[in-house]
Amino acid sequence: MSKQVLSRKNFIRQSGLGLMGLAFVPKTVNAQTTDETKDGMAEYPSKNYTLKNVRLETGFEYMDDEVTRTKTELYCITIAEGKIKKISTNRPDDSEAIDAKGYLMLPAFKDMHIHLDKTFYGGAWQATQRRTGGVKGMIALEKEILPRMLKTSTERAEKLIVLLQSKGTSFARSHVNIEPTSKLQSLKNLQKALENRKDSFGAEIVAFPQHGVFYTDSAPYLKEAAQMDIDFIGGVDPYTIDGAIEKTIDFTVQLALDNQKGIDLHLHETGESGLKTVQYLIQKVNENPFLKGKTYISHAFVLGKLDKNVQEDTIEQLGAAEIGIVSTIPFGNLIMPIPMIYKHNVEVLTGNDSIIDHWNTFGSGSVLQKANLMAQLYGYTTEFSLSRCLKLATGDILPLDNMGEQQWPKSGDAANIVLVDASCSAEAVSRISEVKSLIHEGNIVY
Repeated sequence: MSKQVLSRKNFIRQSGLGLMGLAFVPKTVNAQTTDETKDGMAEYPSKNYTLKNVRLETGFEYMDDEVTRTKTELYCITIAEGKIKKISTNRPDDSEAIDAKGYLMLPAFKDMHIHLDKTFYGGAWQATQRRTGGVKGMIALEKEILPRMLKTSTERAEKLIVLLQSKGTSFARSHVNIEPTSKLQSLKNLQKALENRKDSFGAEIVAFPQHGVFYTDSAPYLKEAAQMDIDFIGGVDPYTIDGAIEKTIDFTVQLALDNQKGIDLHLHETGESGLKTVQYLIQKVNENPFLKGKTYISHAFVLGKLDKNVQEDTIEQLGAAEIGIVSTIPFGNLIMPIPMIYKHNVEVLTGNDSIIDHWNTFGSGSVLQKANLMAQLYGYTTEFSLSRCLKLATGDILPLDNMGEQQWPKSGDAANIVLVDASCSAEAVSRISEVKSLIHEGNIVY
């Protein structure tokens, strides 16, 4: 029997669930292979198409004023030029539409704290080495291993992006090393990886002085990086590494202001220096309103170690200054006061941080798992509270507002979509439901 070559449209129609097994193929693929490509993947013929049998959340059901169930219905979703063009009555018999098989449609996930530029992922297994000398000991280790890692960092970053996509993530905030060992090479390598994946993945970059601003004289390289295509000026433990809270933060703030960038500061310190760092950053942001809503503290472990009164007062000040927290949702003796942080309207984001590198080997690539961990740590077990936890994975976007009114998706929204095997958001968080497909700006990615 002779082999029949399927057209792209017929491939989609005959593949059962059109989205399953499809991946966006970059334009670098030879034109002769776009109809039928390696591994059974095909390129979708355009950015304009319709999904049928898409499950959307429509409201809550109540019993005695308690949310007991999330209502859903099936719809058709028309996507055109990277946006959701139309949400319409389901047409299950529409042979031209891609069948979403009743999977739940959610906003695509966002990993808002990760280091795409330095990872062992995609290479041979390596566990972390025994640590000595604290953070400065790790700086010494990095000086030794970064030259080797830079040789493969573009390729490894791309593989890590594919892992994130398979977990439903279409956007990341990546910290990238800027220091005398890497100079600007780590940044350039990551920018190349992101350029290669620009049609299927979005990102913003933090210029990160992993080895301190002044401890290793990273300041000149940060100044140069700030004039490149980055989004945030980073920092790390100014007292522990640089030995000077005010000097380091003053430099960071001024560099951000001069170049119209945001700030994202790693803060692991839990003692008096940690609190003073938070307080001084609040002061500088209040003095420079441009930075409100553009400044974040990553980790911020000190907030979990404060006396309750000081804790709430500090968090309230963070809310007033519009400084966000990016937490990896730690457990053990580092449980963060996330409920109180939400109480004071502080933006909370999350990310995987390290995924198989010299810092940590436990990153899964799933921010939905982070939402699940938050739910477990803080006892968010009801239908309503579980559904609210989803915003940790989506960057604060929820299908239903607190009153159960549908607020996403709307016509005109960017077509950044994940389909999961779940009946509702609460189940997706509780079960860490399997991701079935990812769409980024209209492109079927996974």
